[in-house]
Amino acid sequence: MCAAILFLEAIALGLTTPVMITVADVSAGVAVPIGVGLCVLCIVLSGMLRRPWAYGAGHLVQIAAVGIGFVVPMMFLVGGLFAILWFTAYWLGMKIEREQAAAYAAYDAEQAAGS
Repeated sequence: MCAAILFLEAIALGLTTPVMITVADVSAGVAVPIGVGLCVLCIVLSGMLRRPWAYGAGHLVQIAAVGIGFVVPMMFLVGGLFAILWFTAYWLGMKIEREQAAAYAAYDAEQAAGS
């Protein structure tokens, strides 16, 4: 779920680039590295979520997405929604992994007792 959220967020962050240039009067030299950089970072991270550090980087992307709201106020809402989705997916993923580990442990204990 986290990978899908990052991929969809990449689209939203990529689209902030022209908004920053035209609406917020941010220079293209600043807007392009921020908007496109975060877009590419989201795409790369969505494929790297097999590594534990990528989740920490995903948390930082959420902070950056909300932080763009200081330049484009609508990003407080859009970034906030993606942050809520990200942290919910992260929490649910951790919960599922804990439950699977408990189920495997119970199964292994049952198999050991039955032998």
